Amino acid sequence: MIEIGAHVDLSHPPDRVWLALTDRELLGRWFAEADMVEGVPDRLVLHTAGLPGFDADVEVEVTERWVPELLVLRCDEAGRLTELTCAVTATKQGSRLTVREVPTHGSWSEEQHDPREQQLRQALTVRLPAILDWLAFQQVDLRRGEVGMTTELPVLGAAGPARARRRRRAAVAGLAGVVLAAGLVAWLTLPGEQGPSAAAPSGSPTPTTPSPSMAAAAPTAQPKATPSARPTRSPTPTTSVRPSRTPSAKPSRTSTAAPPPPPPLVARYDTDSSRLFGYTGEVVVDNPGPAPAEQWVVVVTLAEGSSVDDVEGADWRQDGQSITFSGLAVPAGGTRTIRFDVRDSRPKAREPEGCTVGGNPCAGL
Repeated sequence: MIEIGAHVDLSHPPDRVWLALTDRELLGRWFAEADMVEGVPDRLVLHTAGLPGFDADVEVEVTERWVPELLVLRCDEAGRLTELTCAVTATKQGSRLTVREVPTHGSWSEEQHDPREQQLRQALTVRLPAILDWLAFQQVDLRRGEVGMTTELPVLGAAGPARARRRRRAAVAGLAGVVLAAGLVAWLTLPGEQGPSAAAPSGSPTPTTPSPSMAAAAPTAQPKATPSARPTRSPTPTTSVRPSRTPSAKPSRTSTAAPPPPPPLVARYDTDSSRLFGYTGEVVVDNPGPAPAEQWVVVVTLAEGSSVDDVEGADWRQDGQSITFSGLAVPAGGTRTIRFDVRDSRPKAREPEGCTVGGNPCAGL
């Protein structure tokens, strides 16, 4: 018997999780839209046709209900019958939701089983937590002193301050650039201590006219001061030009012996699927060179307020908005595919702000 199962730990109480399981509007936001069957209580039709691993819509009938701990459903998908069990257990951090589906008449093919289980796991670990967070926002009394609760999503009001902060940062950066440029101009225009000494050897009348100053300096330097000014002019061009010719001959030997560098890795970003409060991103790394690329790094910069929940095909770490991916060598002429689920703080998900492989930008953004 082939069954499908998944569980997720949630930072929400069991009552809120139960509401997300049984409310038709909420269920449609994180799993599939549902309609009541006319004249039949406790029976729904889930519009799952077209979802990965589903052949048709599923007719669901509630056979057991223990609020807010257990929900058992009998499912009929075009003649294939299954039993779906949803168990909610309270934990110290919130609750754990366990979902298990077992066929009772007919079974899934191997091509259906894995996509169906992946669809369920993605819904439980990505979309359901986002809906629960959104529901928690609605249940917070933001007016404090007034009666009742607001149902406005507070995230929508955060765009103004964020833009204002970006404008302030841009203004400070521009002002810093102006101050730096003004300081540089002032430094270049101010006379230095060696200005007179540099002007003296440049013109011939200069050494003859200031004879009193030279006479005053004579007791310390004696007449050897005049030859010391002339050698400073002659060695500087000879020493600065000739050494530059000798090293230029050496690179010609190394360039003939060194092999040409391999072509750099290229990558392309694509948003595989978008949804409420998130999306699934994909980066394909291509190695056009003749040798395997042992070390490679892909850096994806997410929009502000986004985070990665699940990654396939690479090791990863998140530092602020930057996600760094690395993994096994990319074979010569081959590719590596990275898929990652992104959770966004806004209902309408925003694509990454940037993507690079080895410091070079990815295509697709």
